[in-house]
Amino acid sequence: MKMTKRNETNIRMTHAADSSAKNGRNGKIGVMCRAFALAALISCTLLLGGCQEQGQTYAWVLATASPEDTVTQLYAEKFAEEVNRLSDGEMNIEVYANSSLGGDTELLESVMCGDIPFVVQNTAPQVSYLPRLCLFDLPCVFGEITELHKVLDNEAFMEKVRAIYAEKGIDLLGMSDQNFRVMTSNVNIKELSDFSGVKIRTMENSYHMAFWNAIGANPTPMAFSEVYIGLQQNTIDAQENPYEVVVSNKFYEQQDYIVQTNHLPHLLTLITNQDFMNNLSAEQQAIIREAAVTAGDYSREQALERANDRIAICEEGGAKIVELTDELRAQMREASADLYEQIRQAVGDDELYEMYIGGADSNT
Repeated sequence: MKMTKRNETNIRMTHAADSSAKNGRNGKIGVMCRAFALAALISCTLLLGGCQEQGQTYAWVLATASPEDTVTQLYAEKFAEEVNRLSDGEMNIEVYANSSLGGDTELLESVMCGDIPFVVQNTAPQVSYLPRLCLFDLPCVFGEITELHKVLDNEAFMEKVRAIYAEKGIDLLGMSDQNFRVMTSNVNIKELSDFSGVKIRTMENSYHMAFWNAIGANPTPMAFSEVYIGLQQNTIDAQENPYEVVVSNKFYEQQDYIVQTNHLPHLLTLITNQDFMNNLSAEQQAIIREAAVTAGDYSREQALERANDRIAICEEGGAKIVELTDELRAQMREASADLYEQIRQAVGDDELYEMYIGGADSNT
């Protein structure tokens, strides 16, 4: 898909703004918006103008912070493919992976500013701006990933979730997943006490850290780019991510065990800017929403199909798969009781909370 000179200029300016933001960023949305202001002047003219009757003259941007060999990339590419197909080639999307346009925080802020129209990312980094999304940080809720799927297929539940995104001017087009997050470790885990003192790298998410503290581990935030070296040099004993990320980054090369904690589903969101959507025609909006549904279904299927393959790769690399007993998982959830209450209060919607923790029962 060839970009025009105008779009290439826009991308270069986005890169420049991102670099400037990283050098002098204080973490507030206002600063990032100012950093993107000049790029936004061009972006708004191009992006919010939508496709003209004669067809699109540039490719819209869809960005992710994930590696290419992941379900995140498959989700993004399928969405772009479907938009192009449904519009008979008149609507085009260019996918930029692997943080080439910024990390998760920068990408979220750029969607909120209206500078990048589409992003696929996990919910965890969104909690800083959308605090009620901590709902998805509840640990050990689901025994099987299909239980999560039943919740996400509940339209009443998703209406409430979309309303949370709308508060920040974001249109949630769809949710999928990369299956569960698991723990890779040089310490074998057989009982709750085995977690004690294990230095595990986590995202800089207070709820994630609180969970690992609750079960006795020593959570340590670390830049993702430093994780492999940290494992190699024994700066950390463990890390946690979905199998997709474990394999794409070859963490299994530095770890003796893959512990199937399945403590959190790794949710994926496809988001866009509400103003961007509102400035498109009704037909264009319908195409985007239909493409999002198709891409979400496809990525979910791919996550299920790829899981066993990813596990086999880890085993071939020398890591031993450790399955936890139902009893140990129950103990992990019991140890997290205070965190459950903290998240319930932060969500502030008991119906939404109960829909989520009810799992399959929420649809009955």
